Amino acid sequence: MAKSKNNDYTNESISKLKGADRVRLRPAVIFGSDGLDGCEHAVFEILSNSIDEAREGYGNFIEVKKYLDNSIEVTDYGRGIPVDYNPKEGMFNWELVFCELYAGGKYKTNSGENYEYSLGTNGLGACATQYSSEYMDVTVYRDGYKYDLHFEKGVNIGGLKKEEYNYKHTRTQIRWRPDLEVFTDINIPEEYFHDIMKKQAIVNKGLKLVFKCEKEPRKFEETEYIYNNGIVDYVNEIAAGEAFTDVKYLECERRGRDRADRDDYNVKMSFAFCFSNKTNLLEYYHNSSFLEHGGSPDKAVSNAFLYAVDKYLKQNSKYNKNESKINFNDVKDCLILVSNSHSTVTSYANQTKKAINNAFIAEAMTEFLRHELEVYFIENKVEADKIAAQVLINKRSREHAEKARVNIAKKLSGNIDVTNRVQKFVDCRTKDLSRRELYIVEGDSALGSCKLGRDSEFQAIMPVRGKILNCLKADLDKIFKNDIIVDLLKVMGCGVEISSKNSKNVSEFDINNLRWNKIIICTDADVDGFQIRTLILAMLKRLTPTLITEGKVYIAESPLFEITAKSGTYFAYSEKEKNEIIKKAGEKASIQRSKGLGENEPEMMWQTTMNPETRRLIKVLDDDKNLTEEVFDMLLGDDLQGRKNYITTNGHEYLDMLDLS
Repeated sequence: MAKSKNNDYTNESISKLKGADRVRLRPAVIFGSDGLDGCEHAVFEILSNSIDEAREGYGNFIEVKKYLDNSIEVTDYGRGIPVDYNPKEGMFNWELVFCELYAGGKYKTNSGENYEYSLGTNGLGACATQYSSEYMDVTVYRDGYKYDLHFEKGVNIGGLKKEEYNYKHTRTQIRWRPDLEVFTDINIPEEYFHDIMKKQAIVNKGLKLVFKCEKEPRKFEETEYIYNNGIVDYVNEIAAGEAFTDVKYLECERRGRDRADRDDYNVKMSFAFCFSNKTNLLEYYHNSSFLEHGGSPDKAVSNAFLYAVDKYLKQNSKYNKNESKINFNDVKDCLILVSNSHSTVTSYANQTKKAINNAFIAEAMTEFLRHELEVYFIENKVEADKIAAQVLINKRSREHAEKARVNIAKKLSGNIDVTNRVQKFVDCRTKDLSRRELYIVEGDSALGSCKLGRDSEFQAIMPVRGKILNCLKADLDKIFKNDIIVDLLKVMGCGVEISSKNSKNVSEFDINNLRWNKIIICTDADVDGFQIRTLILAMLKRLTPTLITEGKVYIAESPLFEITAKSGTYFAYSEKEKNEIIKKAGEKASIQRSKGLGENEPEMMWQTTMNPETRRLIKVLDDDKNLTEEVFDMLLGDDLQGRKNYITTNGHEYLDMLDLS
């Protein structure tokens, strides 16, 4: 008889993790991840302690170093961590700070609080980072002594070393190397350090943070961050001189509680904001921690700004008759705002501190902002009218985009079948998406030769008639009234992805709905053919750019010359190839400039353009997005003078391609 699995689950089956194993075996519980994110958060924990010291007025300079071996060093010029014997606890303070979870100097005690507004609140960071390190070295200068500690894989080696020392300033220096036995990756990118140190400089005005990255042994690249006016300087930086209102700064302090049965606590809050039709930004910080997911401040800002702007629009008759009201996205699209708050009691969503959910903070911020915005609009009528006008523009653009999205979705919806045919589209037989190819060809004549020359099992043909609409210059209404473009989008099947200020996508794009493995542009090898090819690429770039970035778009090279000799018929795709073929043939050869695709025999089309074994395809790439945008704008956009300049400078290179006969 089989033994029941339950019989193996006994009183002895229950165990607990002890010491460093509490972190080393379960790092994600503390750091949110056992990957690079968790390793980065350990850095933030150590830096947070230094930030708390500086905010309390002890030191205005913090230095962070990243070494070639992926170790990190944080030095602050605060009071120095107390590491000597603690008679109250009956043990050394270094044991409490670096070896005990939920221990530290940020808990409220009978003697008061060491830190009124603390970024680190749980007493986990220093200890958890030490436990998760391959090694950690701690040096503290305070009380006339230099203290040294050394840890390896969560275990102290050698105890506390203490010697009298004549130093210029008290400070704490911690260097550690994250352990690859704990984290899957410890090579923290430079960008992470730049990001967190800039953010800390923004919300701690006047604090200088220096990042030094070791590029070669003992050679460091140094970057300094300091914002003397804090969030005001940062909002001005983001606005870059293009805001249509001045930066407004608001601050206050409130006291209250989250629930009737809870104690009161203090909240300090400050906001800097302006309005711009060029850019937008919302960033929230609490106790210096960047709230990636917002929480209470985000709710307050959304509520207060929507309420205040909507009230102003109604009171000043800005809405049209029967017009629907704005939503917060219409405000957010022209708002640059940074909040910086602190509280003596903070309810973080988790240890990673990416959101707070204090009910009182949300209520206090909402009430304060509503009142201040109402006063701001009354005292600054000119700016208020500008804000109202831009918000209504955003709203109406959003509604227009939504209407366009619905109309486009209707046009592009449905399967291509007998009842929903696309004119002159010739499908292939296979349903295997990994094999299906769509040839976009130039004109009806090319349709005939390509249709006869293709492999109908996996190659489909879609002709375009003449030069299609320039999608870079046309507005959406005109684009989607164009039958050729709509038919082509139907055939592709993936929808469109038009980014706009008020709508991420005008229509839903899903590359998983693409019906083809390859989209191949096939046009004549002449000036007209090249222009048609460019217009098709412009359409794909504007309406379905992901197809390009995902490598789904190709150009079929058409031969320029057909060379007939006694030894056979050859095709050359350039002047150089033509000369090489003639030289190799070593005999008199007949050279004919390539005809249009429609004049080619089906066998020639298969051999030169459609046979996967012999054809030449160019994959369309978008490696340099900025350069791509510039070139498209110069060739097809509104930059007329740039186009003239380019032709003047480079036109001679294309003279041999012109048909001047």
